[in-house]
Amino acid sequence: MLMGILNVTPDSFSDGGKYLHVQAAVTHGLKLAQEGAEIIDVGGESTRPGAERVVATEQIRRVIPVVKALADALPLGHFISIDTTLAAVAEAALEAGAALINDVSAGRDDPQMFQLAAHHQVPIALMHMQGTPKTMQDNPCYQDVVAEVLAFLQSRVEAAQRAGILREHILIDPGIGFGKRRIDNLKLLAHLDRFVSIGLPVILGTSRKRFMGQVLEEADPTQLVPATVATTAIGVMAGVRIVRVHDVRENRQALEVAWAIRMAR
Repeated sequence: MLMGILNVTPDSFSDGGKYLHVQAAVTHGLKLAQEGAEIIDVGGESTRPGAERVVATEQIRRVIPVVKALADALPLGHFISIDTTLAAVAEAALEAGAALINDVSAGRDDPQMFQLAAHHQVPIALMHMQGTPKTMQDNPCYQDVVAEVLAFLQSRVEAAQRAGILREHILIDPGIGFGKRRIDNLKLLAHLDRFVSIGLPVILGTSRKRFMGQVLEEADPTQLVPATVATTAIGVMAGVRIVRVHDVRENRQALEVAWAIRMAR
């Protein structure tokens, strides 16, 4: 399954400012769906390295008109996720038509987030991040990145369940690029099967990310679509259920071919 990225922000790392106006954002969201994204992930706060936080009222101002318009316009079989760490934003988005919460803080930023998800009985994605977006690339360090990220996610899954969220409503994301060095990201990709073995749907988000540019000596994130496609195929072969991308058409091809190969085993 593909999750198409729709950043309604002025400062996201590769598409900041492109979809600030509601009509532009809705048009792009519909394009993502037409190209094969079943989920449109709408966010009003950039989580790029060094990003400043955005208060709930501003996130709501940015995303809610877009969520409402997409909820009315998307074809059947497509739905909206809200990319936020704040319960007030998530609640407003759910009321506007969103059906999934994508929380990169895994419920740590806002103690009300788990209660909200439990109350509404909606799926929630929990991601690993070392530090915050503003500080996460300030010398991140791990002894065993795979084991540490796994342990963190398992602890957050347990916390979510204690708060009343059903296990079948929880998704996990190893947080590629969020407080990781190049080698950390590569190790996580090499061991995605260990995350899949937890038994929960895994989200993979590598789209246009800097670590691939470091491997390729390519500074322009928009030139990393082929590299992203490679990681999509790797993820599908490992058992990843959802791939979060900017470039849906190209990644849809990679996903479908990798899935056909996986099914031919």
